[in-house]
Amino acid sequence: MSLFITLSLGSLLITLVGCNPQPQTSQKASTTSEKKPTTVRIVYSKLGPLAVVRKQGTLEKRLKAEGNSITWHEFAAGPQSLEALNANSLDITSTAESPVIFAQAAGTPLVYISTTQQSPKGVAFVVPKNSSIKSIAELKGKKIALQKASVAQYIIVQALKEVGLKLSDVTPVYLPPPDANVAFSQAKVDAWITWEPYITRVEEQGIGRILKDGTGLRDIGGFYSTTRQFAKEHPEIIKAFLEEVQKAEQWSKNNPRELARLLSKEVGIDVNTLEKVHTRLDYGLLPITNEIVAKQQQIADMYYDLKLLPKKIDIKEVILSPEEYAKITPQQLTSKQ
Repeated sequence: MSLFITLSLGSLLITLVGCNPQPQTSQKASTTSEKKPTTVRIVYSKLGPLAVVRKQGTLEKRLKAEGNSITWHEFAAGPQSLEALNANSLDITSTAESPVIFAQAAGTPLVYISTTQQSPKGVAFVVPKNSSIKSIAELKGKKIALQKASVAQYIIVQALKEVGLKLSDVTPVYLPPPDANVAFSQAKVDAWITWEPYITRVEEQGIGRILKDGTGLRDIGGFYSTTRQFAKEHPEIIKAFLEEVQKAEQWSKNNPRELARLLSKEVGIDVNTLEKVHTRLDYGLLPITNEIVAKQQQIADMYYDLKLLPKKIDIKEVILSPEEYAKITPQQLTSKQ
């Protein structure tokens, strides 16, 4: 009898084990290994490909299919967006060449993910419409408004050097664009280095004219950047982002009228004028190459020599490895190397 009970219990145990839903264990393990939904925080401006991506909603659709989402964040200029990146309140930003240099020197854990065309006509010195100033040389001793640590910082150094002047020969008035716009409108400064759409706005309002644009001065494009941690954890999101930006760039180039219509209301410029504004902008993403790194290093060294940077920096420290770039770079972009 005891043997019968023992065998019966054994059979019962075998039956229970056999009926134990083992797939639940593997399903639970699979679930815990999956990435949690991510809300990607991206900078945007009212002009450019990011404005198109945001308006058309293409990136949202792609990321939503993977369970992710986007929030868009506007800032006065590049330096402010990089402060947000450093504070972990932004994931992807777009700036000119100088903000990322100053941010790196300040310890921001950024990395470059792509660069852009130069768009030299998209930045300019503007002076009051009736100003007697006719050349950069005549800015000696004048007050010039500009965003510190921005493309305007690079342009002023380059322009003054071209006519034999130094930064100490003028009086920089460091203001973010909205405040600089007020100062310029109230004639509190003699000139303002700014970018679109501010350039066109002062022209349209009849309060200013272009003294000199960035042609011959701006010799490198801007940069899309993220944090090193985000690049490591979400390469597939960055690749999707760059692919949609690339599509927006191509669409903008091929559809100038539709582009103006899409952005006119938000920019506050009529369609015809905005279409002209876009002729000042160059389109296209570019990969990060050794030549780009070398040029950025040259600019960083220049700022250090001018005592505008607190320390020397090595641009290679914010560059990803070839393997990491392979994971995030669209095929079409890779072919441009």
